Amino acid sequence: MGDARKVHIVDGGAGASRRPTSGAQSSERVIALLKLVAGQSTAGIGLAELVEASGLNRPTARRLLLALMRGGLVEQDAHSRRYHLGPESYVLGTLAADRFGIHRLAMDGLARLAQASGDSAFLCVRREMFTVCLHREEGSFPIRTHVLAAGMRHPLGVGGAGLALLAALPDPEVEAALEANAGLLATSYPQHRPERLRALVAECRMRGFAINPGLVVSHSWGMGLAVRDAAGEPVAALSLAAIESRMGPDRQPELAALLREEVTRLEAKLKNAGRLRAERPVARKTSGRKMA
Repeated sequence: MGDARKVHIVDGGAGASRRPTSGAQSSERVIALLKLVAGQSTAGIGLAELVEASGLNRPTARRLLLALMRGGLVEQDAHSRRYHLGPESYVLGTLAADRFGIHRLAMDGLARLAQASGDSAFLCVRREMFTVCLHREEGSFPIRTHVLAAGMRHPLGVGGAGLALLAALPDPEVEAALEANAGLLATSYPQHRPERLRALVAECRMRGFAINPGLVVSHSWGMGLAVRDAAGEPVAALSLAAIESRMGPDRQPELAALLREEVTRLEAKLKNAGRLRAERPVARKTSGRKMA
């Protein structure tokens, strides 16, 4: 068993008499289980370990885990059967990031992109084999495309942002992503066959930006550029979406220049934020007395 700390929750065990459970007690149990799963985020944690660490009986732990899974906060590996944090945990954590978080750092740039282009601008982050949209900023053009909104998740390679992030990965990671998402792409994204995505990746690398030619929704086009962190890893993407007539070959260089400018600014902010975080002094513990 891993080093999950015991978080005993009043449950009474399998043989105890059942008493009504208040909403507060149920919420505390769910929160405690979520924290236990989060504490083993790399290797995951098994049901038996969760039962031992929480003090809950097995049926109760399983019932609460199923509720967390329905909400996307926890997911279970199909092979190992171990539990990991789910995609919605990532979204919530990212949205709750501190003032050095990429969401806050990108806001001004997204506003400039929307204003300068007149189209919708987006910030998406990479989450393993998926992208998650964190923010949408509307432009002034009256005809808009509503394919993407904050909180939506797509496999890598889908949409302008997803394609930009896929193309920014080394070839072995591109193939790993295509293999991992093969079933989902085949059933839910029929226009994104692996051979087509490989061709779009090659085009993206050649031209320097990604173009989604209406593959998610017909006549709704997207353009994206990957954002790299201080270590050079592609962690996010800035993108624009518009109707097809506003993203033709004659306008693409103009939009790409706007995106490239904001990506450069955001990457500089991420680098500076990382430096400031590393230099931030560790707060000293103070006595329990209140300061005047």
